[in-house]
Amino acid sequence: MITLLTITQIIISVLLIIVVLIQNKNISLNLTSMWGGMWAVTKRWWEKVLHITTIVLGTLFALNSLVFFFIR
Repeated sequence: MITLLTITQIIISVLLIIVVLIQNKNISLNLTSMWGGMWAVTKRWWEKVLHITTIVLGTLFALNSLVFFFIR
């Protein structure tokens, strides 16, 4: 059981790293564009899928860590 959890943890962590690295980070540090406040940013379909995938993988990573902690 511990071997299965370890393998699952490695797979989830690699997938989480890949998903986070391929996300587009178009964050501007230009202060003149910030004078009007934060603008609402709408996500395209692909960005939304990556965002939801990141949340799901992060949750699975945390749950797998907790199960691994309590079984061990």
